[in-house]
Amino acid sequence: MKFRLNAGQRQGLLGSAMLSLLILLIVGAYSLWGETYQARILYATFVNILVVVGLQVFTGNSNLTGFSHAAFMGIAAYAAAISVTPVAMKAIALPDAPWGLNAFELSPIVSALIAFGITGVLGLLTGLIMARLTGVGVTIVSIAILVIVHSIFLHRTDIFKGNQAFFGIPKIFDLSWITALVILAIFLARLFRESSFGLQLRACADDEVGARAMGIDIYRTRLIGWIISTLFFATAGIAYAFFLGTISARPFYFNYVFLTIAMLILGGLRSVTGAVFGTLLITIGLEVVRWLETGPTLVGVKLPEMLGLSGLLLGVVIVGVMAFLPKGIMGNREIEELFRRKPKA
Repeated sequence: MKFRLNAGQRQGLLGSAMLSLLILLIVGAYSLWGETYQARILYATFVNILVVVGLQVFTGNSNLTGFSHAAFMGIAAYAAAISVTPVAMKAIALPDAPWGLNAFELSPIVSALIAFGITGVLGLLTGLIMARLTGVGVTIVSIAILVIVHSIFLHRTDIFKGNQAFFGIPKIFDLSWITALVILAIFLARLFRESSFGLQLRACADDEVGARAMGIDIYRTRLIGWIISTLFFATAGIAYAFFLGTISARPFYFNYVFLTIAMLILGGLRSVTGAVFGTLLITIGLEVVRWLETGPTLVGVKLPEMLGLSGLLLGVVIVGVMAFLPKGIMGNREIEELFRRKPKA
């Protein structure tokens, strides 16, 4: 049996290659002109791309907004961290850990697989519920999942350390690792978008009654999209833990959830290209604004300190784009469509 790509998936490969070239150009520019501290910013930007592209897989295609992605990211980050951290460090960081969690140390590959497995199983279990819901039901249940997971992170201090830092995680990933993961994620998201499951998921979002009449199994389609998206979040969580070497519960909550949803909406819900562009625009834009907040000197002119400017400008940019481009920067388009010649009238 031969594996064949449909026409949309072949176009998706072209678009993915173009987006990958953009990612490589950004990394190349950093390698030529970037400072050491900017590697951390670029890495965080690429982690955000993994999360927002994962959001696009489910939320963008199904038009159902979930708020639990930070929870799955945190679960994978902690699972990988606990598995890979040396026993000597866990004796200090987690002296009271139950079930022998501080008595073993696994390789990075095995630790990542365990994190994937745990997140995938939880994605399946929660997906069995989420796939049956529509509209505000998805939002409410996903918020409940986020709150429950965050509460566990905070109160099971013997395992997760709460708001204190879980430290001693080996720093395994670097910029080349996250670059490869981002490129892989872009290709997979585009292939899913143009696959039969992606097309069916968008059909369900556009007309659920019509989709049922055409024989589409809405429950199965949404379940598959949900599980796949949680694996994207797991990848982001593992990459986050393996680069920083220390994690805490604080980042995996509402602030990050709203920020990443804003990135997807700004770029365009239905577009993988929009997910990438929206993430780059907000993440890099916020860093520029934070630099301006410190009162730098530009062209010989000393600017005043403007604390809080980042939040203000973020809100203005989002409101402005939504006012003039309600479907986001890219709308439903992908990058290869920008270079497609329009037929002459």
